[in-house]
Amino acid sequence: MELRILGAHNVESRDTRLSSLLIDGVLAVDAGGLTSTLSLEEQAGVKAILLSHYHYDHIRDVAAIGLNNSYSLATTCVYASADTLDVLSRHLINGVLYPRFVDTPFPDRPALRLFPLEPYGAEDIEGYRVLPLPVPHSVPAVGFEIRSPDGKSLFYGGDSGPGCASVWQKVSPQLMVLDVTMPNMLEDYAPRAGHLTPRLLAEELEQFARAKGYLPRIVLVHLSPYYEERIREEVAEFAERLGASITLGWEGMGVEL
Repeated sequence: MELRILGAHNVESRDTRLSSLLIDGVLAVDAGGLTSTLSLEEQAGVKAILLSHYHYDHIRDVAAIGLNNSYSLATTCVYASADTLDVLSRHLINGVLYPRFVDTPFPDRPALRLFPLEPYGAEDIEGYRVLPLPVPHSVPAVGFEIRSPDGKSLFYGGDSGPGCASVWQKVSPQLMVLDVTMPNMLEDYAPRAGHLTPRLLAEELEQFARAKGYLPRIVLVHLSPYYEERIREEVAEFAERLGASITLGWEGMGVEL
């Protein structure tokens, strides 16, 4: 399994992109920085997109890839909870902001096909076993355990705050890609916004280690570039204590499992 981080931040700039991962060039996970980082040829290789929730920084480029598909006559499948698909359909690809790509350019050959996912219900998507699991956030959200045909696995938490103990009981990944948006000085605010700080992350990882008996490799995303260096320093303070391999993600970062 080859993971490419397309967007590792919570704001967009010349140097930062919104949330998006790409697995083996085929399966995208969240779509905040999808089309802005891939060539047209690379976009043609993306067969499916998983969406963790409906916040704009995670769904934005679904519309862009739909527009591109309408010219190339390709179809991309989008998988998400019913809530997320409803917001996507009513507010983004609604025939007002963007065309209704679910029946454009041709009803029998649309640019996008939407498929609802049920929490806790594993699905085979492009050969990967995908298990969506509810995570704590300010709107309904899921994380995904994604397992490749050769048994390699990762867990992507999407945007999530503290309280993932029940999730840890159901996953056993080799890699976790988790949200740490804010530094410890914003710890009072972060849980209300549905995000983690380094100290809150440490508590989550301690719970994971107690439940599973190990800690996988960890990559952090949805970073605020305003606080990134402070987050890096605060993560380093507890990573050694936990014996954890923790890396802050960046745009273009590759991880091979």
